[in-house]
Amino acid sequence: MAEYNFQEIEKSWQQRWQDTKIYQTEIDHDKPKFYSLDMFPYPSGAGLHVGHPLGYIASDIVSRYKRMKGYNVLHPMGFDAFGLPAEQYAIQTGQHPAVTTEQNINRYKEQLRNIGFSYDWSREFATSDPDYYKWTQWIFKQLFLHYYDYEQEKARPISELTRRFEKDGNAGINACCDEETPQFSANAWKTMDEAEREQILLHYRLAYLSDTTVNWCPALGTVLANEEVKDGVSERGGFPVVRKKMRQWSLRITAYAERLLNDLEFIQWPEAVKEMQRNWIGRSEGAELYFETDDEFREKIKVFTTRIDTIFGVTFLVLAPEHELVEIITTPEQEAAVKEYVETAKNRSERDRMSDVKTVSGVFTGAYAINPFNGERIPIWIADYVLAGYGTGAVMAVPAHDTRDWAFAKHYNLPLRQVVSGGAIEKEAHPAKEGTIINSDFLNDLPVAEAMRTAVRWLERKEIGKGRTNYRMRDAIFSRQRYWGEPFPVYYKDGIPQLLENDELPLRLPEVDAYLPTESGEPPLARARNWKTRSGHPLETNTMPGWAGSSWYFFRYMDPKNQQEFVSKEAQEYWQAVDLYIGGAEHATGHLLYARFWTKFLYDINKVSVMEPFRKMINQGMIQGRSSFVYRLNNKPNTFVSFNIKDNYDVTPLHVEISLVENDVLDLEAFRKWRPDLANAEFILEESGPQKGKYICGSEVEKMSKRWHNVVNPDDVVKEYGADTLRLYEMFLGPLEQFKPWSTQGIDGVYKFLRKLWRLFHDEAGNFAVSDEAATKEELKVLHTAIKKATEDIDRYSFNTSVPAFMICVNELSALKCNKRVVLEKLVLIVAPYAPHIAEELWHLLGNQTSVVVASYPDFNEEFLQEDSFEYPISINGKMRAKMVFAVDTPQQDIEREVLASEQVQKWTEGKAPKKIIIVPKRIINIVV
Repeated sequence: MAEYNFQEIEKSWQQRWQDTKIYQTEIDHDKPKFYSLDMFPYPSGAGLHVGHPLGYIASDIVSRYKRMKGYNVLHPMGFDAFGLPAEQYAIQTGQHPAVTTEQNINRYKEQLRNIGFSYDWSREFATSDPDYYKWTQWIFKQLFLHYYDYEQEKARPISELTRRFEKDGNAGINACCDEETPQFSANAWKTMDEAEREQILLHYRLAYLSDTTVNWCPALGTVLANEEVKDGVSERGGFPVVRKKMRQWSLRITAYAERLLNDLEFIQWPEAVKEMQRNWIGRSEGAELYFETDDEFREKIKVFTTRIDTIFGVTFLVLAPEHELVEIITTPEQEAAVKEYVETAKNRSERDRMSDVKTVSGVFTGAYAINPFNGERIPIWIADYVLAGYGTGAVMAVPAHDTRDWAFAKHYNLPLRQVVSGGAIEKEAHPAKEGTIINSDFLNDLPVAEAMRTAVRWLERKEIGKGRTNYRMRDAIFSRQRYWGEPFPVYYKDGIPQLLENDELPLRLPEVDAYLPTESGEPPLARARNWKTRSGHPLETNTMPGWAGSSWYFFRYMDPKNQQEFVSKEAQEYWQAVDLYIGGAEHATGHLLYARFWTKFLYDINKVSVMEPFRKMINQGMIQGRSSFVYRLNNKPNTFVSFNIKDNYDVTPLHVEISLVENDVLDLEAFRKWRPDLANAEFILEESGPQKGKYICGSEVEKMSKRWHNVVNPDDVVKEYGADTLRLYEMFLGPLEQFKPWSTQGIDGVYKFLRKLWRLFHDEAGNFAVSDEAATKEELKVLHTAIKKATEDIDRYSFNTSVPAFMICVNELSALKCNKRVVLEKLVLIVAPYAPHIAEELWHLLGNQTSVVVASYPDFNEEFLQEDSFEYPISINGKMRAKMVFAVDTPQQDIEREVLASEQVQKWTEGKAPKKIIIVPKRIINIVV
């Protein structure tokens, strides 16, 4: 084969790798293991764009490198297949989500294979496979059957808890449970009926049913997670979202808050992701106390504060709009205003309310509370910056010590106070330093820490509060009112949730006549005929959320065909945790947190041997698209103005399909054919300059999206340049973690490099021509410089600098006319992880019978990098005047003698004797005259 025919080479080797199952992995105790994983992809109908493979290429390079270094590499791929997009498409078309999901998966797999990834496809599964979600259902059962024991700091069987209830009631039990869990004796427990007992146990179970305030999207007919809501609308579709109470399944992730927080210290994750999890968990030390309302009912408002020492500075209380006491304490005069405000607040997601630091809004309830420390009467307001689910849903406001309280007080003309602690105004008080300075009575003159301890002791002595640790994180809502998700293995007997037996799993999704909620508002599963157990009890009609299957999938890859358990002990103990996990930082407080939670639970019940799922994680950056714009006249919507003259007109910019634009010039005829409404489009073209008579588009770098018509399909790049070029180019664009714009301007240079690499192995006539001669010292230096660079780069996950190192190596070997087998063979090996197709072809042309995939990665030899000589720059009176070459072992006195004897040096010193000669070995020679 004379020319570098990448189409033929790549297809041939992809087929051969598939036929020989070369990437298939089994347990091998004679080799060290390496588990490399890409974050679980969702197979959308749009397929991959060039931004998606970025992280996949990086993990593939590492996987191939580790395999060549002697590791037994597990590098699997599967699909997070349940989700709202497939269901929405099913609602629109009536086509079963399984059909579109399978089509999308097949499309993804074809694209991934075309790029030459070293996945072990024998381990592939999708979360929508019943054989897979059988075990998701089984894990849910275990969560239902366990509670969290704070004394042992682990999950324990609920059966142990019931035995303790029978003996002692729940007195003295230190377990994670709901705030409203009642106290009861052993006798009381024994007299309870089944329904009463089950209701008590739901207060403790790690998977439990409760009435929960949720994000309800009527248009989608489902509950949405906080991260699925933005600015009061659903992230997908932009439909209105309201807050309402519903009976929901939840998982008690809060039980694991302390472990989730502390164990962040033991994993190699980006610090930004760890910090996001710390903030989301939101651990805070403080005190919990009650403020009584100043009315005949004496309602108790529970407040959590991290600064109990500022209690004498409280000027008002703020309740969350959803707080259960709002309706009760609101006076008749304020009822209308409060009701209107609460209705407005319902339409804002918690995420928006937490992140909005500028908006100040609230309403007075008309009620007052009594400060238990000084008996002062203080007004009670509601405001949406307070969240019902965080802390107690109530805040004691000390305005001068909190930015939001201060802004709220200023806006509504409420009193401002500063608190004296340790005899002086605190440094962290609001910069405005407005308001009365409050003498803190018996806390006055105490340092902050001692004042807080004293206040807590006072609370506990008066029995109106206590010290406690609080967390911002809430339990995870686990119900979705959707069809396309894992069915719960739950049925109801007299309204009490019961579990299906293991031999009844998987509980498969039933056939339904439509994928919408029923006319009465029940979830789509309620449409199924006879959706009941064999004994006639109704099954749960909600399904699990999309993150259920992705919270444990990394374990299933270890043992994907096992029908007896979700992963065997042998497989789990061999593969352990994921060694390298590459994916997006946007999953920090979703998938990554839930996966850690499920792993810790499975560890507690002795089903896995690791407490953390992912040892090292890298967040790949985003490859952004270059969008193109046309400019439509506002008074003539069918007329478009060119970029350089648009400022002379009243125009609106519109995104245009980038395939219609080349070097910012719009193909007018192609534009007219793009959409029917553009068939008669007219254009005002450039009037002067080199672009006269053309339509020039504007441009902007932004997220690659079908919506912006700036998507680049990797299939097109592979077709034009080849998979190896795509792989090298995506790494060449910049550091893996950084955002960078896609541009084809540099891709031709990478393609030319591969052709130049190919020519190293061929003579001018195109014949394969490699010499068995010994390599020269200079050739070995070039080679081992590249080996050293490539090795160090992969070991520190810095892939972008290896590509220019390969280019330099090939350029220098070409200049040396090197065609030595001993050099070129090792060059092929270091290029192989990045460009496996061309490497495999050249490896076999070199006469090797085994695949380059299983060849040994070469070690660099430091000896070949040592310099025999060094060219010194010679500086005279601070200016570089000459250069001279000396052997590196030349004595300094010999260097000094030869330098002073040099004609050039004598010319610039004008024959004067030097005052000083400074020789810095292998750096510079300085002469002062």
